[in-house]
Amino acid sequence: MTREEIGNSALSVPDWVPDGAVYYLAHVEAGRSIRSLAREAGCHASTMLRKVRRIEARRDDLLVDLALRRIGQVSAGPAESSEFQKGSDFMQADVKDSDLINGQELRRIAPRLLRRLNEPGACLAIARDMENGVIVRDAPDGQALRTAVLERHVAEAMALKDWITLSSEGRITRYRITSTGRSALKRFLAEDEATRAGLGETADPYSEQHRDWASRSDGKVGNKRRGIRYNAAESPLSALARRKDKDGTPFLSPEQVAAGERLREDFELAQMGPRVTQNWEKFLTGGARGDFGVGQGGGGSESARKRVMTALTDLGPGLADVVLRCCCFLEGMESVERRMGWSARSGKIVLRIALTRLRRHYDEANGNWSPLIG
Repeated sequence: MTREEIGNSALSVPDWVPDGAVYYLAHVEAGRSIRSLAREAGCHASTMLRKVRRIEARRDDLLVDLALRRIGQVSAGPAESSEFQKGSDFMQADVKDSDLINGQELRRIAPRLLRRLNEPGACLAIARDMENGVIVRDAPDGQALRTAVLERHVAEAMALKDWITLSSEGRITRYRITSTGRSALKRFLAEDEATRAGLGETADPYSEQHRDWASRSDGKVGNKRRGIRYNAAESPLSALARRKDKDGTPFLSPEQVAAGERLREDFELAQMGPRVTQNWEKFLTGGARGDFGVGQGGGGSESARKRVMTALTDLGPGLADVVLRCCCFLEGMESVERRMGWSARSGKIVLRIALTRLRRHYDEANGNWSPLIG
């Protein structure tokens, strides 16, 4: 049985309500047992109990509590939701069906609100006796600049979906955007862009929400080298680049990170084409080095494939392993250390040495300019 069937069998809930809230309302509002919900959802009772308790723990949040009370009252009716009204000074008056936002309306207005909340210093301010909330951010002169106004039931839906989280309490309660809210904003923007471009079903917004595109030059004065565009959210180099040595200097220099991203860019280009026969595992320690398939017409960019093979051959065993696994296969340092049989926290030192050598290789091979694609 699907989550909609579980919810609709006990009460009617909007389609935007998260699964955990549907199970919680079915348990609290409709009196369904944890075991029956778990049996119909196809999971263990302990798993269902954790989902219900997770929502219960969030009821200390003003907007989450209001959202659950509103959904419970509208779904079950005022006569059957007296239990939801007990002890509440937040919402004593009955609500109307029109006060409960539907999924299409939430999808229409959410991108604009999330974009405002994603601005530096922005927060949502709302009070218990306010029918509307406001999104404000700090202006350069120190004043609070109002950027958007939203109805309270919209703010409740955003809090229940974990797009915003409680930042500070008091007479005025403040909320800020969460990582889940930023991912939702990326997904909405990708969907809108796909619609404008006419991509339709070929778009992949759920993958786009996990990407954080960044660009990096090769570090030369005047940006003479070709810029590199990469996904900073999935590159292990990004995490290492943020680390500091004891003296406060970055663990990896911008030139070393640029060299690693340049190898990864060539590696990705080498995979393009209808058919790729390159076996990169031959470059790993213990592989049979020799014929790497150059000139066999395996598809993809032949020049990019040659650049990758030349760089890995120049690095040699050990150094080629760590850059191939970390920069190209996107393996974490702990995984690389286990595969190579190295001691803990030694892989990042080897990687730094490999990136220094890789940087020198690119300087010797291409001089002050990166080769163009194609």
